[in-house]
Amino acid sequence: MTAETLLLYVLACVAIAVIPGPTMLLALSNGMAGGMRRAAWGIAGACFGSAAVIAVVALGLGSLLAASHWLFDALRAAGVLYLAWLGLKIWRAPTTDPRAALAQAPQDEAQRGVALLRSLAVALSNPKAVFFFAAFLPQFVDARQPQAPQYALLGGVFIAIDLLVMLAYACAGTQAVRWMSQRSLRWLNRGCGAGMWLLAGALALGRRPGA
Repeated sequence: MTAETLLLYVLACVAIAVIPGPTMLLALSNGMAGGMRRAAWGIAGACFGSAAVIAVVALGLGSLLAASHWLFDALRAAGVLYLAWLGLKIWRAPTTDPRAALAQAPQDEAQRGVALLRSLAVALSNPKAVFFFAAFLPQFVDARQPQAPQYALLGGVFIAIDLLVMLAYACAGTQAVRWMSQRSLRWLNRGCGAGMWLLAGALALGRRPGA
């Protein structure tokens, strides 16, 4: 892999990462609800999920998903239902005093685990992520060289960029708590919830690649 190819890949990853997705909305919501500590756990879950999906693609298992209609539809249904449920949870999330919420965040151990598992589930329950990586990553892999190290490098770069963007969303959430009124925070929560519903609808209505 040449330096020019890697630079082009980095630029493509940045362009993809800045587009709001479910893990970005979760990072924003977690930052609002529990500060950077909770958001960091959610970001870790999303990174683990992305690493698992990239590993699936590198192992060639994405072709199995592409060939199996029922497996794709089952995974998509699970993803749609989970995103819709998350949207409802975020929409109905209570807004408390901002300073009290941030003060309690370090002791909120259970919610950190919940944040990690939610983001991990979102990352793993979207079959189109597998198709995306299966179509995107091979374009930057040199078939004449060992592929496993190249997939590891490309996956690491993507996850690092995605992590930085999620941190930015989480920081925006913590700042929103400090500076916005409870009424504004309630509407921001509802906006994140509605965003989850839109993503669920897009996943439900999208066609299987190659279908």
